[in-house]
Amino acid sequence: MESFPVLVLSSVAVIIISQLLKVLLNLIWRPYAITKWYREQGIEGPEYKFMKGSMEEIRNLKSSAQKVPMDINSHDFTPRVLPHYLKWMPLYGITFFFWFGSMPRICITDMELVKQVLSNKSGFYPKSDAGPEMLALLGKGLVLIDGPDWARHRRVVNPAFTIDKLKMMMRKMTGCAKSMIEGWENQIAQEKSKQAEIELHKHFLELTADIISHTAFGSSYIKGKEVFLSQKELLTLAFSALFNVQIPGFGYLPTPNNRKRRRLDKKVRTTLMQIIHVRMKSRDGEYGNDLLGLMLETCLAAGKENDNNKMTMDEIIDECKTFFFAGHETTSHLLTWTMFLLSTNEDWQDKLREEVLRECGIEVPTADMLSKLKLVNMVLLEALRIYGPVTIISRKASQDMELGTIKLLKGTTIAIPIPILHRDKEIWGPDADKFNPLRFENGLSKAAKHPNALLAFSIGPRACIGQNFAMLEAKVVIAMILQRFSFSISPNYVHEPIDIITLQPKSGLQVIMRPIQA
Repeated sequence: MESFPVLVLSSVAVIIISQLLKVLLNLIWRPYAITKWYREQGIEGPEYKFMKGSMEEIRNLKSSAQKVPMDINSHDFTPRVLPHYLKWMPLYGITFFFWFGSMPRICITDMELVKQVLSNKSGFYPKSDAGPEMLALLGKGLVLIDGPDWARHRRVVNPAFTIDKLKMMMRKMTGCAKSMIEGWENQIAQEKSKQAEIELHKHFLELTADIISHTAFGSSYIKGKEVFLSQKELLTLAFSALFNVQIPGFGYLPTPNNRKRRRLDKKVRTTLMQIIHVRMKSRDGEYGNDLLGLMLETCLAAGKENDNNKMTMDEIIDECKTFFFAGHETTSHLLTWTMFLLSTNEDWQDKLREEVLRECGIEVPTADMLSKLKLVNMVLLEALRIYGPVTIISRKASQDMELGTIKLLKGTTIAIPIPILHRDKEIWGPDADKFNPLRFENGLSKAAKHPNALLAFSIGPRACIGQNFAMLEAKVVIAMILQRFSFSISPNYVHEPIDIITLQPKSGLQVIMRPIQA
């Protein structure tokens, strides 16, 4: 009879061999079989490399592309941000197949197929799996969850984004914007030339963090800004991990980055928990009119009668993380790129200022005034088209299915490259590479040959719930700046768009600001 140690060693050997076979199956046989499946359909792509897939080539292409200077009058940043797509599309076609590590991806640029994926209401195309860094940054909120949980969260959060609720937040928006503008005026007053170079990107990041802190957390906005600082660090970690080979279980090892991620995540969660507990104790059933208060009211008050609306404390915290990142990061970039476009197209700046002064005078804008700013709205939409904050929308096939003529295998990620679609001349016309807000003169649905061609906030049931909040905030800030300043691009500005999860200027946005009255 075998001794006990021999039995243990035999069991361990069986486990190790089975795990090795599983690794070989997932990292060698599976990629071979999937590649063969798509090639038989005529869908080609770069060769799979063990574990890495195409990630090494993507890193090298992006690194080389970002060393090439970009003309300030050019708006086509795709060679810098998506050089692998531009290399592979001429080689393999507009629909091609590649490997993100050991995960298969298909790029689609046919708007009808894009619409089918994003407008699907049956859950066939859920969000792609998020790594631990992205989960720490955004939490399991509306951006990342799927299925019944997403529907429940959406029901709870929806009341916070009605037009009436957003109008109530305008006072906070205008107050924060006024504070920023007064700081600029004080800085300019100290200059003999009565003008000053101001790095707007940094100011807009601070402004939108200030606004979301006030509108989300009310009197606890200072604590809310602590969340902002931690999320900035989490964003850097998430970006640095984006093109690394994902090794199962690696996220649990005590590496310096993993320890830092866990520390920051704990700090964010602890801060948000403190804000929520203070709110629940001090309001006596009245949770406030900010985003957190409206969410707590819907969740806790309605949840007493309707279990379908109940959310756990962890879920509320995750939604706060999502609000905070999405609410300040993307809007700050929209403001930055809009000001870049107006700084380099001063004829449009003059048109917008004339409209703002006609409809608002020099008063603090109201919601009714903002609704009349048609040109401002057109410029913001064009900024979203040319410099939208998100460069890739990803979904995955929840099962084997057909998308157009493509037979998708379960688990295949569908990658939708927004900048390429936003520059498609067959959709947007021969001036697709140009700044032309007049394309939105007759409304969003008539701006291009396809009514759903603008994808900056996505489309369909998973379209960004905060898009009205973002557009209202952007209109407020742009209108208040135009009331007080004229501006032009600084000679020190270097045009280097870069995607660090969201699209932003690598070295900031330096603009020469001049008071109109001077």
